[in-house]
Amino acid sequence: MKITKEEVKHVAHLARLEFDQNETEMFTAQLSDILDYIDQLNQVDTEGVPPMTHAMALRNAFREDVIIPSLTDEIVLGNASETRGSSFRVPKVIE
Repeated sequence: MKITKEEVKHVAHLARLEFDQNETEMFTAQLSDILDYIDQLNQVDTEGVPPMTHAMALRNAFREDVIIPSLTDEIVLGNASETRGSSFRVPKVIE
């Protein structure tokens, strides 16, 4: 195992978490499995592979920022039961 129960208890204490004995054993096993997998990944030859931020090549998914006309106050407030200036007027909810 890559991580001990004492280390799990220490990290839990730092995070202000409390685990019973079963949870401590479960998290110790899970964290050890994760660290073993990371060791496997560290053994992979990555010589000549450029660093990347995503597993797949992504392109900018954002649309162009185009200015379009907004709705007028009259259209927005057209169905409002009560208005004040260019705002909706609603009943008071705090007494």
